[in-house]
Amino acid sequence: MRFSLGFSPCPNDTFIFDALVNKKIDTEGLDFNVVLEDVETLNQWAMQGKLDISKISYGVLPLVLDRYELLDAGGALGKGVGPLLISREPIPLAAIDECRIAIPGQRTTANLLFSVAFPEARNKQYMVFSGIEEAVLSGAVDCGVIIHENRFTYQQKGLFKVMDLGEYWEKETGAPIPLGGIVLKRGQDAALGKQVNRLIRKSLEYAFERYPELPDYVKGHAQEMDEKVMRQHIDLYVNNYSLSLGEEGQKAVDILLQTYARINGKPAGVL
Repeated sequence: MRFSLGFSPCPNDTFIFDALVNKKIDTEGLDFNVVLEDVETLNQWAMQGKLDISKISYGVLPLVLDRYELLDAGGALGKGVGPLLISREPIPLAAIDECRIAIPGQRTTANLLFSVAFPEARNKQYMVFSGIEEAVLSGAVDCGVIIHENRFTYQQKGLFKVMDLGEYWEKETGAPIPLGGIVLKRGQDAALGKQVNRLIRKSLEYAFERYPELPDYVKGHAQEMDEKVMRQHIDLYVNNYSLSLGEEGQKAVDILLQTYARINGKPAGVL
């Protein structure tokens, strides 16, 4: 059986899926047409039901639950891993509501966490995450929400941290931060979800057993990132929650869905 599978070219995703998509493990008769795209594109595709299996931001999960079920393995949750709000010059928190803010996609977890911290901020500009630092540096926006490897590079460019949005979430909810998860299109055989979960977990266990060795698949998609930053990326976003959400991880997802409903005034699954 063959399924379409989408995830990002970021080191955390390629690290998790390398052994699966390159058949370093027994895939139990499953084959995959792999599509690597930035997470906002994957979010939009999930809203269209385009792929069979896909990485998504947890921020879009409430909007795709009618089409997809959340899998237990392969996601990114944790503590101290959230997006950062940064600026070119120090900005007081009281002034953020009036600022022009770059956000890495409308349906991202980053936007949801920003909205939790700054519910009255309305002047948002949505763009690909990799362009946000430059938008802040150029003055095109006053501040920006950064994710992924930009967490490790913004200080080198003279930028300032205004707030750790993940830290704010943790203090408000007491839960780890749900960043990204893996979803499977509904309507499949009930056993398929268990099988895909098992294979993703086996793929990650394979990678963990050989770490800190970096597979060529990770290095080949890391966009000129040096290996130190690749490992920082993996260390930050790949952990036991990636093997299984567990009770604590599932609770964090439930809190996120409740938060979405509170902010948007409508339950998950309603556009």
